[in-house]
Amino acid sequence: VQLVESGGGLVQPGGSLRLSCSASGIIFSITAMDWYRQAPGKQRELVAGISSAGVSNYADSVKGRFTISRDNVKNTMYLQMNSLKPEDTAVYYCNTVANALRDSWGQGTQVTVSS
Repeated sequence: VQLVESGGGLVQPGGSLRLSCSASGIIFSITAMDWYRQAPGKQRELVAGISSAGVSNYADSVKGRFTISRDNVKNTMYLQMNSLKPEDTAVYYCNTVANALRDSWGQGTQVTVSS
């Protein structure tokens, strides 16, 4: 399994970013996928998830601001992040449930929300 996150960067509070997760080595269309994040000094937390059928769920802290989606043709998952806050600053990771249980993670993409 190879998952490559991209799209992070520095953004001002209230701004937007779209993260991408390119997947290979799995049958993407039938695999549930998740976005996680880890802020400095904090544990990694689940941000959003999307089933193979496109059903999504979100952490309370991002509901109404973040939107998860997937393109099964491109084997890519996205996280649209709007109304960003400084507390959203973290390294963002995408993963499958199985990989997460094995504690296997990619390099992630850094999101910094600061003025």
